[in-house]
Amino acid sequence: MTPRAQTARAIRSEPGSLDEFAEAVLKGLSAPRKRLPCQYFYDAVGSELFEEITRLEEYYPTRAETQILRAHAPRMAQPIGRNAVLVEFGSGSSRKTELMLAALAEPRAYVPIDVSASALSNARDRLEQRFFGLEIIPVNASFCAALRLPARVLPHCKLGFFPGSTIGNFDPPDAGRLLMHFARVLGAPSRLIVGVDLDKDPRRLQAAYDDAKGVTARFNLNLLERINRELKGDFDVACFAHRAIYDQELKRIEMHLVSRARQTVHVLGHCFSFAAGESIHTENSYKYSADQFRALAHGAGWQPAGLWMDANRDFSVHELVLPNPGDVDCG
Repeated sequence: MTPRAQTARAIRSEPGSLDEFAEAVLKGLSAPRKRLPCQYFYDAVGSELFEEITRLEEYYPTRAETQILRAHAPRMAQPIGRNAVLVEFGSGSSRKTELMLAALAEPRAYVPIDVSASALSNARDRLEQRFFGLEIIPVNASFCAALRLPARVLPHCKLGFFPGSTIGNFDPPDAGRLLMHFARVLGAPSRLIVGVDLDKDPRRLQAAYDDAKGVTARFNLNLLERINRELKGDFDVACFAHRAIYDQELKRIEMHLVSRARQTVHVLGHCFSFAAGESIHTENSYKYSADQFRALAHGAGWQPAGLWMDANRDFSVHELVLPNPGDVDCG
C-alpha cells in the first residue's frame, strides 16, 4: 500500500439531521397507517444492538455474506485495478470492509458513508491501525441523500460497496432508484458490490427477525427510546411489542411495533393516539431470487457481472458495472 497522509475529514452533507429525524417521526406517526423510517434505527445504541444481532445463531445473513467475501473478495476487487477508491454506502462498523480493503491493490482511499457519527469514528480508528497510510474520508450522512464525493477522489476509479442486504429495506421501485442514485454518486466508470438476501423457507426468515433472545425486539423498540431521548417523546416502551411477519405474496419480512393497549403519546408537543393492537411499521426486508435482482439492477442502468453465493445458497453478492464512457480505464 502506498503511504499517504492519514487524514480523516468528516463531510456533513445533511447538517439538519435532527430536524429531519423530527420531521420524519411527526409525518410517520400522523399517517393513517403509522410508520417510521428504518434508517433511524442506527443511533449509537441501535448500531451496537445491530452488531449483537449479526452474531445471533438465527441471523444467517452476516455469516453467509462474510463466507462469500472471504472466498471471493480478491475476484471482486481484481477488475477495478490499482489506486481505486472504495466507497461504502451505510458503512456501520465497516467489519466486512476489511475484507474488501485487504483484497484491493493499493487502494487510493476509503470513503465510508453513514448516519452514525460514532460508528464512523470507531471504524476509522480501527481501520487506520490495520491499513496504515490509507486515507479515510468519513461522510456523516444518509446514503439516500444528495451526495458529492470529495473532489480529490473523483479522478480515480471507484468501487461501491453496499453489503448486508440493506437494498432489501427498499420497495423494489425504490431499490431501483437507489441503484440509480449510487450510479450518480460514483460516476462512470465504476463498479458496485451489493449483498442481497435470497428468498427461502419463511420459518427461517421469521426466526432471523424475531430471535429467541429478543435482541431484534430491543433493536426495534430502541427507535421509540431514541424518540424519547432526542425528540422529547413520552413513549412507554413497555406498552409496545415487537412483531416480525413474512408476507408471502410480496416476498418480504415486515417489522412492526404493536401497541399493547389504547394509549396516547406525545412527541415535540404533538399528540398521537394508538388503539390496542395498532402498529407502527418500522422496516421491510425484501427477499429476491438472483435473477430477480439482476433484472432490477439492469433496469437501473447497471450491467450485472459477477454473482457469488454461499454454500447453502442463503445469500448472494452481486457485481454490477457502470459502463465505461471511454476516457478512463478501470481494469
